[in-house]
Amino acid sequence: MKVLILCTSENTGGAAVAAKRLMYALHSIGVEAKMLVRDKQTDDPHVYSVNTSWLTTKLNFLRFVAERLLIFLCNKFSKENLFRTSIANTGNDLSRHPLVQEADVIHLHWINQGLLSIADIRGLIRSGKTVLWTMHDMWAFTGICHYSGNCLKFTEKCFNCPQQPAHPFADLSALTWEQKKKIPQDRIVYVGCSKWITETARHSELLSGAQITWVPNPIDTTRYYPVDRIEARTHFNLDADKVYLLFGAAKLTDERKGAAYLKEACRILKEKHPELDDRIELLLMGKAQEDILGYFPYPTRSFGYLSSESELVKAYSAATLFVIPSLEDNLPNSIMESMACGTPCVGFRNGGIPEMIDHKENGYVADYLDAEDLARGIYWTIAASGDEVIRDACVERVKVHYNQQQIAGRYYQLYEDASKRMQTMKER
Repeated sequence: MKVLILCTSENTGGAAVAAKRLMYALHSIGVEAKMLVRDKQTDDPHVYSVNTSWLTTKLNFLRFVAERLLIFLCNKFSKENLFRTSIANTGNDLSRHPLVQEADVIHLHWINQGLLSIADIRGLIRSGKTVLWTMHDMWAFTGICHYSGNCLKFTEKCFNCPQQPAHPFADLSALTWEQKKKIPQDRIVYVGCSKWITETARHSELLSGAQITWVPNPIDTTRYYPVDRIEARTHFNLDADKVYLLFGAAKLTDERKGAAYLKEACRILKEKHPELDDRIELLLMGKAQEDILGYFPYPTRSFGYLSSESELVKAYSAATLFVIPSLEDNLPNSIMESMACGTPCVGFRNGGIPEMIDHKENGYVADYLDAEDLARGIYWTIAASGDEVIRDACVERVKVHYNQQQIAGRYYQLYEDASKRMQTMKER
């Protein structure tokens, strides 16, 4: 069986990381898998780019600009929410691409910002290939948003998206919804990374009648594993005896990542537990402006963006705990990575986070948007983090639920079942 994974980027973003991990998980059980992306960032021989020349690179950049420009115009020239929505009005027709032609299965992941248009997705289906689509966010079953917040319009029909100001000439959410309705949903198997997004997708009118199932993302525990804490701290010149709260995101100032709630939780922790004042420091991992270093009430230092897996493993292992105050999230790779390194996590009860953290067993699940409970969870985890039982529970959770060969096997069975189903449909 030959599987082709389609994703906008090779490495940038959680979906890209998960997609590439799946490719290598499939390799581990003997499946021939390749990845086709727009943004190729390494010399990995299994990853190919649609940018094969100066001209195609420029064309794909213009496709990206064209989509963002239209959204910007309909946003009435506001940058707010500019990257929280996608309309997929332009992309690459890959139906005749050699890698598509030779593949038995086409596996879509995050394909926005100019890789595929909605029409291109329909073209892949018309090619007769078996198509799966892993939902790393909600975009596959909403009009234009990647996360809908409190909006439930997708359960009936998207229009006048709350993430876009009303425009007298173009309702992008309604227009994109109508385009998505033209996708033959019975020809795609939709896969949720978390049980939360799987159940949410089943309530979308857009996917009514579609086959929707659940398979989590994999992680290679031979690459993510506990490193001796003292050794990891020495590597980063950290104090052996301090309490380090690790907070990471691709963009730390993204409102959806919840830095404001972490700040308030730290204020509460400082007020209620002054005995910890001299012990706690925050470690930041990801893209951040300098001003965020003075944003929190505790001393803060930034690792910046860590692209090396070995550096990530040391960063997670050095931390006392990993805090993820995300307001919306699916199945965060960061929780999986942290727990694989034996570091407990604290996060809000939303999205797929409660599926990953067993409350007071390998971390703490705080009440949604409750900064006081988040502070309570941080304090509980600080107290528990010295116990090897909780660290072992973190590692065991990952090995049992996200083992790469187990996840690859589940996907392989999905591919086979979907291929048989496709063959039956062709014979009718």
